[in-house]
This record gives sequence, structure tokens and C-alpha cells, in this order.
Amino acid sequence: MIDPRLALALFAGALLLAAALFWPSSGLWHRLVRRLRTGERESLEDALKHLYKTERRGAAPSLESVAGSLGVPLAQAARIVEALGDRGLVQPSGALTLTDEGRAYALQVIRTHRLWERYLADRTGTAPSDWHARAEMREHEISPAQADRIAASLGHPRYDPHGDPIPTASGEIPEPAGTPLPYLAEGDTATVIHVEDEPRALYHRLAAAGVSPGLRLRVVAAGGGRMTVEYDGRRQEFDLATAGNVTVVTGDEQRIVEEPASHDYRTLEDLEAGEEAEVLGLAPACQGIQRRRLLDLGVVPGTRVRAELVSPGGDPTAYEVRGALIALRRDQQRWVRIRPAREQAA
Repeated sequence: MIDPRLALALFAGALLLAAALFWPSSGLWHRLVRRLRTGERESLEDALKHLYKTERRGAAPSLESVAGSLGVPLAQAARIVEALGDRGLVQPSGALTLTDEGRAYALQVIRTHRLWERYLADRTGTAPSDWHARAEMREHEISPAQADRIAASLGHPRYDPHGDPIPTASGEIPEPAGTPLPYLAEGDTATVIHVEDEPRALYHRLAAAGVSPGLRLRVVAAGGGRMTVEYDGRRQEFDLATAGNVTVVTGDEQRIVEEPASHDYRTLEDLEAGEEAEVLGLAPACQGIQRRRLLDLGVVPGTRVRAELVSPGGDPTAYEVRGALIALRRDQQRWVRIRPAREQAA
């Protein structure tokens, strides 16, 4: 005869196991199903983005390009494209062409991705090298209504931190503009409007060098598969593959208005002890929490700054800003663009 206490324990254990497996929303079974559905949605949306971006470049997408973009076997890419066709997002036959509904869906995913990158840049301390990867995950989780709320909280930005245009809620997006940096000749000056974030290795190199949309630069030398550019009072050499990921505009074709009207500026790093200067603005590379901190400290255009005390090692330096002393490290000093008072008097 079975012990009643053992039977009761077995029954309770079976109930607990069933609850763990099938509890609504949080049970293992429901979580597995949700993950599978999310994985399918990610694959479909990533394929839509690839088809849209390929079309926008004027190229012809293929099963091979879909498989390469998603990193999946050709047979799986074929199933993904078939699923897109069943949903009316690609043409049912012939070349891989998005329908109007598919194009609108792709633009919504791209809008969410670029808005989230803008949010990470403006509202968090996330490193620029992590913006793209984090947005890649969040773009599949945020609804169009949530994306609209994010856009409103950010003031409806037109461009993401890489310089890519953010599609509007109605699906409008401007045509690409600008010239690849390697096309410039020695002596040309330009403003960076876009920094490509893939491949990541090249983007990391550019981000580490302080290259971002809004940066004003001048080509010092070009040849031998390399080019040297000057910006922020320093020179930087890039190979053509890295420079090719930078798009610029020359002349009066400007989208970024934060920059000084000319190259006649220095940074706080150049200010000697006892010198005064006027703040012209912050470098575009200064983003997120660091940018907000400097603005909160009163480092805004038109503010008078005086270098008061330099530490023995030269880092940090104490500055008087609006009657208060603040200490800035050398990397922070390079973000603050100034016009020394003695140059203004002259």
C-alpha cells in the first residue's frame, strides 16, 4: 500500500512541475514558444532590412545575399523569403522585390533601430561602439507606438548618431547625400555627415579617433593608399578602407549647425594657466552623459572660461566657469572648443 504522505508529495511535485512548464506567460513552454516566435520575427525583419537597403543602393538582392546577410544556410534563407512572400511582403515570383507593405515594414524596423541608437547616444553613457549591437536587439521588441514616443521624447531627431537619416512615422526618408572621404583632394575641407557602423572593426577605429558627424576636417595629404586629415588641432592618418566609411560634404552644404563657422578655434587643452577664452561649442564626439555633464556645469556657447590651476602632470586642469571651479581631464578638455580672449581682442 502506498504511503499517503508519499502520494501527496508526488502529487504536489507533479503540480509544481506542471506549473513550471505551463504557467501562463512565465512557464518554460510559453517562454520557449515566445523565443521561437521572436527568433522567426527577427529573421524576417532582418531579411526585410537587407532587401530594402540593397534596393536603395540600386543593387539586386538574391537568396545568396540574404543568406550572407543573416549568416544562415541557403535553404534557411529560402524558407525566410518564402515566409515573406506568404505575408505579402515580397513579390510572389520573379526577382526579390519588396511590396509596398514590405517596404513600409522595413522602414519601420530601420526607424526603430536608428531612434534607439539616438536614444543611447543622447540619454545614456553607452559607448559608441555598442550603439549598433544594442539597437539590433531592441529594434525587434519596440512597437511603432513606442518608437513614436521615443521620437517625441528626443525632439523628433532627423538623424541617428552615425548620420543616417531616421525615417519618419509615415515612411519618408531623404535620399543619400555627400561624398566618400577618399574622393577629396589635398587641401580640401569638409564636414563629416555620416560614419558607417559596419564592419565594426573599422567603425571602432574611427570612433576611437574621434570621427563623428559634424566634425570639420581638412585633407593634409593623400596617396599611397592612405590619407592624412587634420581636425581638432591634430593630424590623423587612415587607410583608404577606413576613410571610405566616412561621408562628407564640402562648401555650404551643411546639415550640422553646432560647428564654428570656420576652423579658427582651439580647445581647452590649448589654454595656458591664467588665460581666458570664450566657449564656441562642444565637439560632436562628446555624447550622452559626458555631454550633459559639461552642459550642466555651464560649458555652453558664449561662456567665459579661465584656466586657473594645472596639476603637476598636466591632467586634470581646474577652470573657472561662471564663478565656480571645475576640474576636467585632458580627454574632456579636447571636447570643448574655444576662442581665446586675446584673439577676440585682436
